[in-house]
Amino acid sequence: MPTKKALPPKPVFQSVRVVVADDNPVVRAGLTALLSGREDIAVVAEVGDGRAAYEAAVHHRPDVILLDVRMPEVDGLAALPHLAGLAPVVMLTYSHEPEIVQEALRRGAGGYLVHGEFTVDELLSAVRDAVRGRAHFSPTAATAALAQIRDANATAHGARASNPPPSLDLTKQLSQLQPSMAHSRTGASAREGFRLSAREAEIMDHIASGMNNQQIAAACFISEKTVKNHINRIFAKLHSSSRAEAAAKWLGTAVTS
Repeated sequence: MPTKKALPPKPVFQSVRVVVADDNPVVRAGLTALLSGREDIAVVAEVGDGRAAYEAAVHHRPDVILLDVRMPEVDGLAALPHLAGLAPVVMLTYSHEPEIVQEALRRGAGGYLVHGEFTVDELLSAVRDAVRGRAHFSPTAATAALAQIRDANATAHGARASNPPPSLDLTKQLSQLQPSMAHSRTGASAREGFRLSAREAEIMDHIASGMNNQQIAAACFISEKTVKNHINRIFAKLHSSSRAEAAAKWLGTAVTS
């Protein structure tokens, strides 16, 4: 009988280790629950300010850091240069001002997602891709990054510089944006008169992008029941009986008689 050879050990599966930094405990809990529910992602720490994020990153050595901008004590922008040297950092925030987006990129952010402008799947892809050096931007952040590239191009052209400025490296990052994140602003004029609240408009944007109630709830950090209540009010204001009809009116593509 031939001697049995020992089988090689199975490779140990490594989850993407994530630190979540946000001063809002509801947002932290929502992100942790969302990410921890995936087999290939593990949240190793959740913290509420930049200093704690740095300490957690030094201790846990995560693969990715999700970082808010506005936090007490040490904010995200102040902590960013220190964190970027420890792990890829994806900004995950409500701060959408172009100057903040551009400053975050200058300080080493490897992606920038604005709450309400991405789906759950896009968030998960951003976390997984950050480990491989692929950047993800939500629409507002992508617009700000493009503006930074244009400004850099104009400066370089005016000075007749022989070498392109370092910020032009963003072109490679922007080329990797997912098509589904190209948030349409078509038909904005059709939205006048609907009188939706800011939250209802946000949810209507999600509906128009094809998200279901569960995805909307996760993106807005509210319950599915609350989403349903908002949708009922939205349908009443848009005089619609279905998501497709409401989306068509919202985007200005509805056929009028």
